[in-house]
Amino acid sequence: MFRRSLRSDMSTRKLILTALICGLAIMLAGGAKLFLMVRDDVTVSVLELGTSHTLSEMTVSVDKVVQDPDATYVSVTMQGVEGANATEGWRVLAGGEVISPSGEVPKSVGVACGTTQKTSATHCVVAFPVTEGSVTVAYLRAGTQSQWAA
Repeated sequence: MFRRSLRSDMSTRKLILTALICGLAIMLAGGAKLFLMVRDDVTVSVLELGTSHTLSEMTVSVDKVVQDPDATYVSVTMQGVEGANATEGWRVLAGGEVISPSGEVPKSVGVACGTTQKTSATHCVVAFPVTEGSVTVAYLRAGTQSQWAA
């Protein structure tokens, strides 16, 4: 019948040595990546309320932030993309937490955000849960982010 040899040319010492060399290569690559990350200068610009900024065809601005006992309301202006969901991409940083939009916008506060238009500006209000302290509003679109401080 068929007989296979179970003998291998690779010894245990060679396997251990190969594993050590691979581990050393991984550690060197990780150290090089950390060195490159430390040298990168990251600048974060925080815009003033009312300042417009363009992110991938969409021009946005935060006009006003109101912290009520019931919710936090952010008045925004958006223009540049036809039919985009106007609440998508907005976040609030307050109390060390990133908060997504939620809740209804009362008519006494303003018009809730629906969809955006390409040629005319959409003025609307995004509702967030109750926040305390200072608030930073962020808008994320196509991998870029803008921030406004209230």
